Amino acid sequence: MAGPRWKNIYRLSDEQISKLDDAEEAMVMMEINRAESILLELLDEDSNCVPVLNNLAHLNGRHLSDFEKAIEYYEKVLDIEPDNAWARDERRRYQRYLTYD
Repeated sequence: MAGPRWKNIYRLSDEQISKLDDAEEAMVMMEINRAESILLELLDEDSNCVPVLNNLAHLNGRHLSDFEKAIEYYEKVLDIEPDNAWARDERRRYQRYLTYD
């Protein structure tokens, strides 16, 4: 494996990177159950893995329309990384869907 083209600031193993790639590819191919299964397996291995949490949030918000679950995952990311602007913006977007007048 050639390794990531981005800086591996989370110190993910090659196996984790490979599984994340598989999950992202499954999402693109609309194999949502497969993607979720891979991501949940990764989360079981490391419950504070920010890339996994972000991907689960994205999957739940965009593909499953489970906005509450997406928000939960983004909040976990923000507990770990309070300055994560992407997670904060995405959480805010999904919170708007749950706001009732």
